[in-house]
Amino acid sequence: MNTRQRIILIALSVLVAVVALVLLLPERADDPGVPAGQTGAAPPSGEQREPAGTETEPAPPAPRRIAVVGGEVKGGVQEIKVTAGEVVRLVVSSDSPDDIHLHGYDIERSAGPGKPARFRFEADIEGAFAIESHVAEDAGLEPLVANLLVEPG
Repeated sequence: MNTRQRIILIALSVLVAVVALVLLLPERADDPGVPAGQTGAAPPSGEQREPAGTETEPAPPAPRRIAVVGGEVKGGVQEIKVTAGEVVRLVVSSDSPDDIHLHGYDIERSAGPGKPARFRFEADIEGAFAIESHVAEDAGLEPLVANLLVEPG
């Protein structure tokens, strides 16, 4: 095997490793509901986006962000209104370890410094649902972080 063949073999090995890494990457850090490889970011160089006017799925909604500082919701308890069938994305950051629970949908996520709780789900149950901090509740503080209102579609 000559030098040129070795270089080509190494380049192909690197390409295979990069493709395998991209396919096996964990889900996006800010959205656990998005499968690996679907980031919504600009396409890698060489790929083309579909031309304007081409039917594609709409971009997912930007996540709503809530910050819990010192056991209290920055800016007060949030109200989140959505329509049934809508995809809800919520990021709750906390300056201390916490467990954030969405009642009714029974979804619980851990939060802490540098590790926000991330929610992504389809609002398929209509009604009003509390999003609470279990740590605040255990400490005798106001546990309510937000109210989720899912209105008929």
